[in-house]
Amino acid sequence: MKRKRDLFLCITCLLLAFLFTLSEGRQKDEALAARIAPEILRFHVLANSDSTEDQKLKLKVRTLLLNSIYENLGESASLEETKSYVLSHKNSLEEEAEHYMKKLGYDYPAHMELTSYYFPTKTYGDMVFPCGNYEAVRVKIGEGKGRNWWCVLYPPLCFVDSSYAVVPDTSKEILRESIDESDYKKISRESPKIHIRLKLVDLFSKKPQPTVPKS
Repeated sequence: MKRKRDLFLCITCLLLAFLFTLSEGRQKDEALAARIAPEILRFHVLANSDSTEDQKLKLKVRTLLLNSIYENLGESASLEETKSYVLSHKNSLEEEAEHYMKKLGYDYPAHMELTSYYFPTKTYGDMVFPCGNYEAVRVKIGEGKGRNWWCVLYPPLCFVDSSYAVVPDTSKEILRESIDESDYKKISRESPKIHIRLKLVDLFSKKPQPTVPKS
């Protein structure tokens, strides 16, 4: 009986320690998110449902809206200019999405808003964004009850080709300059450049030394 009680206590302690570690890690992530969030604007698209058709439609609407926003904003737009553009063109962007969906045979409404939203930890390309509250442009298609798609609208980290899993260097540089260097390193998964020199190559690259005749 005592052995069972000791085992139970041991398991309980281990579980509590594990939960404490998770909680501590989450608090650190949320603190990091709070520091970097003011320099980030996320883009969040919610599908009407989880059906295959609605999920495919979500990606098509996503591409349409991103192309429209980036083409009109240009590459040098600031964070405030990006927010201002979305707010001032909200109605026209919604209408553009709805008109596009009707052409494809869907009679769904599109609702766009600029809001603050709690995101779980997300990996995007070679960047990891910690869980926490971020300002986001949210697009709800129809009921908005399906799986979502997200990216970072500013700095322009959004890429729509799933095979392209590396965030553009120009966008990384904007983010690097906007936040603390140590925070940038925490969210970046860039592989360190390692230079490997083979001893054999060094041997062959050395110039032969002249032979000195013995006296």
